[in-house]
This record gives sequence, C-alpha cells and structure tokens, in this order.
Amino acid sequence: MEIFDSVLDMIGNTPLVNLKKVAADKPCRVVVKAEMMNPGGSSKDRPAVTMIDHAEREGLLKPGGTIVEPTSGNTGVGLAIVAAQRGYQCVFVMTDKVATEKVDLLRAYGAEVVVCPVAVAPDDPKSYYSTAERLVKEIPGAYRPNQYHNQTNPLSHYETTGPEIWRQTDGTITHFVAGAGTGGTLSGVSRYLKEQNPAIQVIAADPEGSVYSGGSGRPYLVEGVGEDFWPDTYHGELVDRVIPVSDADSFRMARRVSREEGLLIGGSCGTAVAAALQVADGCGPDDLIVVLTPDSGRGYLSKVFNDQWMAGFGFLRADGPVVADVIESRSSGVPDLLYVQPHQLVRDAVTMMHEHGVSQLPVGKGEMPLAAAEIAGSVSELRLMELAFDTDAVLDKTVEDIMAPALPTIGAGEPVGLAVEMLESCSAMLVLDGGRPRAVISSSDVLNFLSSAQEG
Repeated sequence: MEIFDSVLDMIGNTPLVNLKKVAADKPCRVVVKAEMMNPGGSSKDRPAVTMIDHAEREGLLKPGGTIVEPTSGNTGVGLAIVAAQRGYQCVFVMTDKVATEKVDLLRAYGAEVVVCPVAVAPDDPKSYYSTAERLVKEIPGAYRPNQYHNQTNPLSHYETTGPEIWRQTDGTITHFVAGAGTGGTLSGVSRYLKEQNPAIQVIAADPEGSVYSGGSGRPYLVEGVGEDFWPDTYHGELVDRVIPVSDADSFRMARRVSREEGLLIGGSCGTAVAAALQVADGCGPDDLIVVLTPDSGRGYLSKVFNDQWMAGFGFLRADGPVVADVIESRSSGVPDLLYVQPHQLVRDAVTMMHEHGVSQLPVGKGEMPLAAAEIAGSVSELRLMELAFDTDAVLDKTVEDIMAPALPTIGAGEPVGLAVEMLESCSAMLVLDGGRPRAVISSSDVLNFLSSAQEG
C-alpha cells in the first residue's frame, strides 16, 4: 500500500520541469527544480525537518517546547508542519514587507505571528532578528533553529536536494542556479554536485542591493531572498558567480513563467529564472541548467500577481500619457528626488526647498536609492510657516520632531488622469518607479505637462 506515515514523508523528490517556452530561444536546455511540490509549498520544508531532528537529538528542543524563528514565510511553514506532527508550539517573526497571505498561512497552521518593521537595521531592537532573540529569552522552553547560522540547513540540501538533481539529470547537469537567501540551498547543493563533478558551475541569483552582489542589503521588494548581512550558512567558496537581478525583472519573470509555462512561481523564483536565462546566453547545446524555484506564487497573489499593487509601485505601464512622462517633461535642472533625513534640522529642509523652488519634501531614512518603506513622512512650506508662527525655535528642531505623514504615492506607469484625480485631495505625490521613490510631483507639474501636450 502506498500510504505515507505522515506529511513529513512527502518532503523531497520534487520533479524537474522543462522551461519549453520561456527558454525556447536559448542554446541549451533550462529546467526548473519545482520545490513548490513539497507539502509546505517550498524548499524550506527540507531544512525545517533536518533542523528540528538535530535539535531533538541534542536536547535543545524538549517535548511541549516552542519553536521561535524569524522568517519570510516559507521556513515558518516548514517548521509549523513539523511542529504540528510533533506537538510543539510556534512563534514566527516576520517583517511588514511580507505579503499578508503568508501571515495568514502561518496562522492557519496554528502559529503565532509577530510582525516587525523592515526599514530598521538588523541590530535595532525592533528588527525581526532582535525581536526573535528577545522572544527566545522570554518564552519558557523556547528554541530558535536559527536558519542563518545552523549548519544543518545546508546539510539538508547536501543530503537530499543535491543527490536528487544528480540522479534526475543522470549526472549531465552543467550549471546550478538558485537564489541566495540563507545560502543553505546553494551551499548544500553545490557541495554535493561539485563532489560528483568539480566542473559544475554554481550561480547565485541575488536581488539588486543585497550583500551577496555587493550591496548593503537595501532596498528591494522581492521576498525570501537576498540579505543585509552574511549568514554562516552561506559558503561563498562553493559559489562560482553571483548575478544581481532587479525587482522589476524578478516580478516580470515570475508572471511570465506562470502565464507561459503554467508554473505558478513566486517572486524569488523569478529572480532565479531571470539569472538562469542570463547564464544560458553563454552556454552551448550540450549544457544543462537546473534552476531551483523555491516556492509557489500563491503566497504573492496580493503583490506580484496583483495588477493594482504592481502598478502602484511602478512595475506596470498603462497606455497613453503616464506619470513618468510628467517627470521627464520637467526642467532638466530639477533633481528627480529631493528629500531630507529625520535627523536633519528643519532649517536644512527650509534651505533645500528655497534652493530648488519646491514647497514640500519627503522624509527618508538612509541613502539613495531609497525603498518605499524607508519614507517616514514629509515636510511642507505651509506646515513650517504654521509652526514658525508660534515660535521661530522650530528651525532648530529635527525634521523628525515636526514632520507630517508621508505623501500619497503613485506609480510612474500609472495614467496622468489618475494623478489629476488624486491631486484634487492633496498638493503633491511621491512617485514610485520599480518599487523605489523616484520623484515628487505637484499639481503645477501636471498642469504644465497637460498645457504643453495641448500646445504640441
């Protein structure tokens, strides 16, 4: 009788699938390792079991204990499945950039979810790393698998994913491509494959801005891949090449694969496939690229596969005149994005507005390029005049002390007509392009654009 003893026995042995349409013009075969076929919907089921097995053997997790882990969702699901089978409680810590359906999914498994801001440093007490550490100390019997530092994470892929790929390709694989998150998948699979054939090339697909491709860890919107620090589970000596991929290319590829191949994949899968197609351009007919797609697109229906969300962040372009045309029509002497930081003095904001002839500025945390989540508020001449009327000491306050809420946002590819409609209830808007703040536009900018268009 073919009956699994538990859902845990269903993990692994996921299929390889040809990218027959998306890679049709490439000189070599490109196939995906479809990890969404795991019972929890992602590759993270593998290390979840291995990490808990290890914790039980070492006495780190006792019966009735609580698993605490920061996660973008997939590792949490894997751990929740193990917890359900073995009688543990779960508390997962997530950032507020994670899709709401991922939070709901974890709660469906009976887990408690704590959501933390994404726009803070890793060592900030409010970060999801720091919050997880605090919870481990506060909860009796708590255990943190710590997927970023636990070497049983890459071990799980060395013992399962790598051997599966070698067997499924009859040893003919020449290139392996996967996203770089904790680095566990890349490190474990690479170690196994290179033991079989040292000539196999291993490529990390990384979001632009992540540390693996030389960034600081910000800003990018794709979830579950890339980092702002170097995990111990990433063994860089086993990776031959790192390819940075933009949010726009990641999301575009996820949507394309889903529509053309019938494989509903997530945003980080789009990152990996986009990188694999770049690799394919330099390959020959005897090469075989295996790209690991870690999860399903079902966790991203409110974002990557939602046209309204995509348009609002500037990833889609409407027909006809769009907001980007308004920006491009402005005087070349006007910088696209002017902003002040929360710690700057109000008088610095006033000076900047006078120098550039603008009446409002966004307040952003950090250096360019900014993420949308790093916009903390706004300042305007009108508000400053109101405050200065009471006391001119306001000029020596910090911007953070007096800032107003952030400006409304609009996507660079959204219709000018929508901008006109929105400007009826506000004086200015922040334009997002490719997920990042690009410029502030005002009523006068739109009016000048429309006037020029009519004259033309």
